Amino acid sequence: MDKLAIIHTTAVTIEPLGALAAEMLPGWQVINFLDDSILPQLRESGGDLEQVAGRWLQYARFAEEVGAAAILSACSSVGELVPRARELVAVPVVRIDEAMAGQAVARGEKVGVAATVRTTLEPTLRLLRASAAAAGRTVSLEPLLVDAAFQRLAAGDREGHDRLLAAALEDLAGRNDVVVLAQASMARVLPSLPDSLQGRFLSSPRLGMEQLKRILEER
Repeated sequence: MDKLAIIHTTAVTIEPLGALAAEMLPGWQVINFLDDSILPQLRESGGDLEQVAGRWLQYARFAEEVGAAAILSACSSVGELVPRARELVAVPVVRIDEAMAGQAVARGEKVGVAATVRTTLEPTLRLLRASAAAAGRTVSLEPLLVDAAFQRLAAGDREGHDRLLAAALEDLAGRNDVVVLAQASMARVLPSLPDSLQGRFLSSPRLGMEQLKRILEER
């Protein structure tokens, strides 16, 4: 049985990504690596990736050791470590938000970028700028940090998190052609938004898994 390893920094992404893997890669076994100490450490250090790089890259090595045929990085805050992981292991390593960034810069000139964690916002903005440059596109980016929503989630108040985030996203969508959700965990609020705005949002889980599937099919 083929194995897909997913490296998480929050338990929130385990269930939805597992469901997407079951849908798109039927018959594959999912192996989850979860380290929920990484995001708090990044928040305390102002996003210093070097403080967590060795630990995160070790998970990629572990994934290959247990027989994973592919690795998915589920966290945008550590996405910039993916190129380094690709040099360490012989299996494909996919950054979950890479495909989303490519679609965002192709779909509009005004792109809203929403996050609830500051350490995710800056890497996502850098990824979008790089994607726009690679595509020869000029885009304006409007970042929005909804820190209060993250505080609610950290306190166990998922409903409060969803309510605050949904209101902020609806406002941001009114000013932009497309809105990028910087964290995979944010996608859960989309069904609560007005139908008229649904088409303006891009979230990484499904797009990232679709990219992974394409890479595996090409191999």
